[in-house]
Amino acid sequence: MSHTAHIPSHRKPRQRASKTALRAGVAGGVLSTIAVAGAAGPAQAEPVTQTLEMPTITAGLSTTVAASAQATQQVALDLETRANEEAAATDAAKKAKKAKAEAVRKAEAKKKAEAEAKAKAEAAERASRTAARTTLSAPSGSSSSSSGSTAASASTVSYSSSATGSAASVVAFVQSHVGDAYVSGGTGPNSWDCSGLVQAAFRTVGVDLPRVSQGQSTAGTQVSLSNLQPGDILYWGGAGSAYHVGVYVGGGQFVGAQNSSTGVVQRSLDYDPPSGAVRVL
Repeated sequence: MSHTAHIPSHRKPRQRASKTALRAGVAGGVLSTIAVAGAAGPAQAEPVTQTLEMPTITAGLSTTVAASAQATQQVALDLETRANEEAAATDAAKKAKKAKAEAVRKAEAKKKAEAEAKAKAEAAERASRTAARTTLSAPSGSSSSSSGSTAASASTVSYSSSATGSAASVVAFVQSHVGDAYVSGGTGPNSWDCSGLVQAAFRTVGVDLPRVSQGQSTAGTQVSLSNLQPGDILYWGGAGSAYHVGVYVGGGQFVGAQNSSTGVVQRSLDYDPPSGAVRVL
């Protein structure tokens, strides 16, 4: 064989230049990525060798926490106590206001009832004076043709009392005012109500009687109507609740300020029988 003959080579055939360049580019990109990542991270990462421990609750801290809790509890109790006190005060104020309103209502009701009772008593007194027999009269005796006199009216029969001393003065006083006008609340000198006339009559002999008929009906000693004496006080109604009074002048007659229609008159007891009598003199 000729030494110039072609001898086969065992080396791989040379790759094409384009493939070699592609592979070189890929390898360079990978290396660049690794280099960038390494630059972004810490230069040297050291392993964690220290352990963090939670603080331990000491005896002092425990005492502080307990004291704080106790103070909080005390504040809560104080607030609750104050709330209860305020609620109790509000409730007491409401009860006091309600009690006051009730007392005022009762006082007004009592005052109204007393006014109504007084009005009824006054109405009864006026009715008793104006009710029957305000014009009662009866013929007395026979007339004389020569004198032409007429019979005397029973309502105007006069009587001369046999009373003496203070009783005579009382009788004389009331008889001297027969014919005067009747005026409710009148105390003279020319107009009267029933108790005003009686009070004025006894004042002339130094006896100071109560102003109204209720008081005058209990001013002296109670006496029987069958045992009357001139100067006794007659009353109509109950003792202590009388609605009318007059003065007994003797002879079965009395003088009293009856009503606005008749004024002060002298009448027979039969005209308006009294309920009772008291003796002051």
